[in-house]
Amino acid sequence: MKNIFILFFFFSISAFGQSHLRSEIDQKANEIESKVIEWRRDFHKYPELGNQEVRTAKIVADHLRSLGMEVTENVAVTGVVGVLKGGKPGPMVALRADMDALPVTERNDLPFKSVNTATYNGQETGVMHACGHDSHVAILMGVAEVMAGMKDELKGSVKFIFQPAEEGVFDADIFGAELMVKEGVMEDVDAIFGLHIWSQIEAGKIGYRSGPFMAAVDNLNVTISGTQAHGATPWSSVDPIVTASQAVMGLQTILSRNVNITENPAVVTIGAIHGGIRHNIIPEEVKMIGTIRTFGDEQQVLVHRRITEVITHIAESAGAKADVQIEKLYPSTVNPPELTQKITPSMIAAAGEENVIAMPPTTGAEDFSFFQREKPGFFIFLGGMKKGGDPLTTPSHHTPDFFIDESGFILGVRALSYFAVDYMEGLD
Repeated sequence: MKNIFILFFFFSISAFGQSHLRSEIDQKANEIESKVIEWRRDFHKYPELGNQEVRTAKIVADHLRSLGMEVTENVAVTGVVGVLKGGKPGPMVALRADMDALPVTERNDLPFKSVNTATYNGQETGVMHACGHDSHVAILMGVAEVMAGMKDELKGSVKFIFQPAEEGVFDADIFGAELMVKEGVMEDVDAIFGLHIWSQIEAGKIGYRSGPFMAAVDNLNVTISGTQAHGATPWSSVDPIVTASQAVMGLQTILSRNVNITENPAVVTIGAIHGGIRHNIIPEEVKMIGTIRTFGDEQQVLVHRRITEVITHIAESAGAKADVQIEKLYPSTVNPPELTQKITPSMIAAAGEENVIAMPPTTGAEDFSFFQREKPGFFIFLGGMKKGGDPLTTPSHHTPDFFIDESGFILGVRALSYFAVDYMEGLD
């Protein structure tokens, strides 16, 4: 009995206060569920690539203005930011949704199947919300409507951030969340919350993790230079193909011998190798490209250093030269343990304790991490798989068959709304 009391007392002092607005949020979320689904289907039918979300942004901006918000457009190219001022003093809580689609041609047979095409990297392609950003936008529009209906009762303000280009753009060095931060979006924010629909979790459930949740992502570009020769006389060459092959194998020892995998995983993947044009010619040069995934700044520094050392020294041992370039993209998405602990009761209240899942880290990446580098931020996965579905066979994100069960959207509206009002109430 004593231990139960201590546990109850601990959670009582560590969690944000339960907002009296939860029941009102539930009612309003139920009322607008069909509207959220309708918005999502419209965005799904007319998807737009990163920094091209003109139609999407206009719909969002018009909606926020109709709710009486201060709205700023063209933030970080096509982003939209709306501010809802509550009736009482308090913190500024930010809520974020990403708006962009992917260069993927949809295979799903839906009444709202994508009809858009675009040119990406010089190639004609279909465009599809193959990662669920259409649902993020619709859910946050729903949250905006719910919270605007109770603004006089809010103990603080809410900043609604509709972000472009989370998936990146082909022709820019800085974009999406990083550019929004550079333009000052986070300067007056006290905390930020966000979600990502997840096709391998059942609708009606929330997945989360305290600490490192999603990986940092970096691009690896390698050029190995040797000496060209006839394929019949390899002894007169410095063969960059053999050297590249040894380098690929050598990279795997970083993960098995240098990274402490009991703390966090890491990934080094070579995605493409290009070299040579003919059967009987050993080429002068081979190029390799790949992706790096790490968790935490120290691990990232270690892995980057070892990649450079391994490739460079293997090339030197073969008499070749290696140029190794690592391009940092997104840092790791990390949920601060203290904020996670305080917001956990809000997740449980929104979804039910049996529907809140503590997850292992995922090696996918999210530029929500740039917001978290500025202010405390908490990020969740929102279930989007049909009830009873098999996560091993359900089409994954970024594929032509990606599909989302819309029944989980109402939980997204409730969860983000709870996070905002509970954070405000918790600062009394």
